[in-house]
Amino acid sequence: MDVPFGNPTTVEGVALGRRLFYDRRLSGDASEMHADCHAPQFAFSDKGSRFSTGIDGIEGTMNAPAIVNPGWLPALFWDGRAATLEAQAIEPVENPIEMHASWDDVVAELAADPRYGDLFGRAFGSAEITRDRVVAAVAQFERTFLSNNSRYDRFLRHEGTLTQAELRGYTLFFTEKADCFHCHGNIMLTDQLFQNNGLDAEIAGTGLGAVTGNPNDDGKFKTPTLRNIAVTAPYMHDGRFATLEDVVAHYNTGGVFSPTVHPLIRVGRGLGMSESEVSDLIAFLRTFTDSTFLTNPALAPPD
Repeated sequence: MDVPFGNPTTVEGVALGRRLFYDRRLSGDASEMHADCHAPQFAFSDKGSRFSTGIDGIEGTMNAPAIVNPGWLPALFWDGRAATLEAQAIEPVENPIEMHASWDDVVAELAADPRYGDLFGRAFGSAEITRDRVVAAVAQFERTFLSNNSRYDRFLRHEGTLTQAELRGYTLFFTEKADCFHCHGNIMLTDQLFQNNGLDAEIAGTGLGAVTGNPNDDGKFKTPTLRNIAVTAPYMHDGRFATLEDVVAHYNTGGVFSPTVHPLIRVGRGLGMSESEVSDLIAFLRTFTDSTFLTNPALAPPD
């Protein structure tokens, strides 16, 4: 994990970040916390919501992504506009669609609580509370969101077995029939890149292209990890697919063409998987669920 030099992970920093992650005073009307859109039991995603709703009842435009092993991600948000967890943690507080607060007000609210002076002192050596210290602590806490004990992990470690259906799905996943492995084949289950997977024909100014201004990046969104994918519906950057069956059907039918579509997306051809093969593949995807991670008491709200 590439931890920033200026923000080493400490026990005290993680404890502070945990409390801040679950503190509603980081929102403008003290009604919303980070965990409202990133719940631990759903792999820190907004389970069931296509677009998360902020404190003013306004829906966003993208699906709140899961936060799983984020310390290894080279870029955050679906469009990659934040390079670090610290940079990412700044945005939701000020975003008018999300928590709609000012950092000055948030810092004042926290400073009025004497418990925070002690916690910031333990974490950073003085009781001073600043925006940068808040996001540093939240980032430290998020770097402890480690998922590595799914049934698939235990299978790789020779600590468990998979069913026959799951093994057939494993073969589909790691061969050209389902062809999942090109983007999801490493231990992180994401290539950590940005891809156009054939969702839309009209892509100008969307995804990574909206950040870089490069038309060659239009329609490209971050490849999500498949870890805990069974509990993070709906799917894709805009939550358009409600189920894993919907996701597999998209690839099985081939998607649509646009100028930046990934060359391995079989536009117009699809994958040609049978119903039984689709069922086996989805059975394998469900082995990525890590119940230890989803119920980890160290990641739950503090007492």
